[in-house]
Amino acid sequence: NIFYKAIKNAWDDFYNFLNLNAKNSEILDYGCGVGPVIEKVIKFEPKKIIGIDISDVSISKAKEKFINSNIKVELHVDNCENTTFSNNKFDIVYGLGILHHLEIKKCINEISRILKPNGVMLFIEPLGTNPLINLYRLLTPKSRSKDKHPLIFKDFEMFKEKFKNISVKYYGFLTLIFFPFYKSNNSKVFKILVKMDQLLFKIKIFRYFAWSVLITAKKI
Repeated sequence: NIFYKAIKNAWDDFYNFLNLNAKNSEILDYGCGVGPVIEKVIKFEPKKIIGIDISDVSISKAKEKFINSNIKVELHVDNCENTTFSNNKFDIVYGLGILHHLEIKKCINEISRILKPNGVMLFIEPLGTNPLINLYRLLTPKSRSKDKHPLIFKDFEMFKEKFKNISVKYYGFLTLIFFPFYKSNNSKVFKILVKMDQLLFKIKIFRYFAWSVLITAKKI
């Protein structure tokens, strides 16, 4: 999707967090697909990383990627809403654009169950509050699966039951509006727009116009 360059800074924050916290940690890639995130995270020297996905085809392809990995990587076909893991297993559970395909409440309960005390969850998810983006979604139904339900603000309230130190950071307002005016995320224009976005998102009403969020929280 050509528009994704507008939220490149969200991915940067996502990987920066993992770079700082993944070393010697036991990590779960929640909805790993064919393993593109694992390819980057293993460079941060986790103790162990496990990836799960409901698709046996995706897991099969992912296994081919990591057959010779020096870091211990396990890949399993599993249901994110009801995994086969024991309680208090992981230091970090992360995902990119997976929660909005699933039942949020079940996911929150399951992630909390399998995280160690003070373990951290880290997710990038689309936000469903921008009326123009919602109109685009309505007009292009074939470009996404029917199970998608981008998050709204009341969804964040559910995290409070199981997690503490909850942080929601917003992305993709001016960077999306003006995306034709910069060619890369290294351009001065993009960097200025990112700074302007973050200033605007301090004002609550502008958060409705964000495209995506980065959610971090610690297990209670």
